[in-house]
Amino acid sequence: MSPGPPGPSAPSGPTAAFFDLDKTIIATSSTMAFSRPFQAGGLISRKAMLRSVYAQFVYTVGGADHDQMEKMRRFLSELCAGWDVATINEIVAETLHTVVDPLVHDEAVALIDEHHALGHDVIIVSASGSELVEPIGAMLGADRVVATRMEVADGRYTGDIAFYAYAENKAAAMRALAGEIGYDLDHCFAYSDSVTDVPMLEAVGHPHAVNPDRDLRRIAKERGWPVLSFDRPVALRSRVHLPPARPTLAALALGAAVAAGGVAYAGARRRAAGRG
Repeated sequence: MSPGPPGPSAPSGPTAAFFDLDKTIIATSSTMAFSRPFQAGGLISRKAMLRSVYAQFVYTVGGADHDQMEKMRRFLSELCAGWDVATINEIVAETLHTVVDPLVHDEAVALIDEHHALGHDVIIVSASGSELVEPIGAMLGADRVVATRMEVADGRYTGDIAFYAYAENKAAAMRALAGEIGYDLDHCFAYSDSVTDVPMLEAVGHPHAVNPDRDLRRIAKERGWPVLSFDRPVALRSRVHLPPARPTLAALALGAAVAAGGVAYAGARRRAAGRG
């Protein structure tokens, strides 16, 4: 799957490929995908988790327009107010491969590899929180990440958003990166599934619609943008070498408990055998 033909002239600066994350690289919302680990970690109630799962289903089936994205933003802002940032980072590190690995599109991984082979920077631009997107970006080998940033006070989320990487804000962040690094946006690439990312796609010379929602498909057809279909999930560990997951305190405690249980079980077996 080729990133597309080169432009009529050589780029005046480095080239980048900007990828949306949810439903472009992975098959669902990254934020919603972590609802179960967050519920297991005691951060959200079962009711909130079920609401999150329902929102994920609606998003996966029908996409999200501006109103739905605004409702999701308010829901997530209210939900995470007061959460401990260190706890979030620990849960994400501990569960990242389990949650995200099965959701990655094989076609997206191949396209990322192809852009890297051409010497392009790969940048993930996502409305999901940086605490999720940055580890996923590192797992995928992305060079940079643009993501939503929550406000933090005394190590906890306030519930307010410092930067919302959504709609026109994505395009503004891309233009800021182009000014900082020297990307020639006319020769850059962008990939997204949602009509809310039209500003992101318009910002580059090579826009692509990936698994587009109905409105984006219509716009892509009108403007002659390529439409790509990503539908093959892949176990990322089979495609790239992944570092072992960082052993968190919770994981170490669980491992110690399992080991202790095994020792106790083996001792009981030996004592029973002796009595026999």
